[in-house]
Amino acid sequence: MSGTTAEIREPGVAEPDRLRDLLTELAGIERPSASEGERRAAEWVVNRLGELGAQARIETAAAHGTYWWPLGIGAGASALANLAALRGRRMLATALGVAAAATIADDYPPGQRRLRRLLPQSETHNVICELGPVDAERTVVVVAHHDAAHSGWIFSPEIPELIFHRLGVPIELFDTSPALMWPLLASPFLAIASALTGRRTPARLGALLGAGYAASMADIGSRDVVPGANDNGTAVVLLLALAERLLAEPTGSVRVILLSTGSEESFSEGMKAFGERHFDELPRESTFFLCVDTVGSPTLSVLRGEGFVRMHEYPADGLAVIDGLAEELGIETVPNLRLRNGTDGLEALAAGYPTVALCSVTDLKQPANYHWPSDTAENVDYGTLAEAIRLSEALIRRLDDRWL
Repeated sequence: MSGTTAEIREPGVAEPDRLRDLLTELAGIERPSASEGERRAAEWVVNRLGELGAQARIETAAAHGTYWWPLGIGAGASALANLAALRGRRMLATALGVAAAATIADDYPPGQRRLRRLLPQSETHNVICELGPVDAERTVVVVAHHDAAHSGWIFSPEIPELIFHRLGVPIELFDTSPALMWPLLASPFLAIASALTGRRTPARLGALLGAGYAASMADIGSRDVVPGANDNGTAVVLLLALAERLLAEPTGSVRVILLSTGSEESFSEGMKAFGERHFDELPRESTFFLCVDTVGSPTLSVLRGEGFVRMHEYPADGLAVIDGLAEELGIETVPNLRLRNGTDGLEALAAGYPTVALCSVTDLKQPANYHWPSDTAENVDYGTLAEAIRLSEALIRRLDDRWL
């Protein structure tokens, strides 16, 4: 090891105090999706990588930067469709219902998100750092995101506390997160059902759902951005730790792309842009994606599947590899969890790449401080973050030694 590298590694990025310092810096940047703050966060990542001796670049792409506007418009249209059905305007209710359903479903990743292209646009900022042999035939892409989310009453930690602790609903019954977006999609279909059958009850329920979701989207849009230390500053500093280790001990047969996306919190717009620009350059048979998202809760979990509407299952071969490595390293993981929304891993998974998603949860099988003002560096579990770094590096080393 050269003298320069030795200086870089004192203190090492993965040491708890250094992790905390880095997270505190990043969480101090207010960085909503597709914003000036997101750009500053991207530059922060590039600068921290540069200090380690790694070259990185920022790629920009057009992005809308919210999900509450497209979904709020869909929810409002759904409410109007149901009101039309209640007034006997069956053709109008059907037309509005079909349009609203198509708009909502299309905006859920991995959809094309066409409506948001008609809405005001800004720029999102992806950070890309390539390490290892430039002519390698195989590639491992490790994905994090550096933007942060808006809060909202729907994310209140009191809700799962009420359900599972105060009401005593057994958490063991649930291995899949709640399908929070299903009722929104149901609203326009209830309008269509009411228009076709002439029954008023579906339209009453549909109008209530549409209006409720429109109000919820408005609430999210009006809230401040959270610090985003766990979600997803933890994965960003994991990328820095991996860069340090891969510079000290480079891979021999795989190229590693460290990708920190922007606009993940606006339904993976940054990852969508990366895919549109680079998926054609990355053969599916020789590219592996590791998505790391929110790894500062008490216990790690490797997702079995995710999806807003249809569940996309993660491939068994990749799961077997990372599960086996966790067992070898003595790292506890919460088994068999699925997500009824999406990480950036969903884009790669839906595109046909071997992909795994590494996350973390509390005893309620929820990410700690999710989209809440308490998502600060002080509330991150640094032991879990250290385990995520170890497991991610082990996966890269395993794929460098032996592909799937």
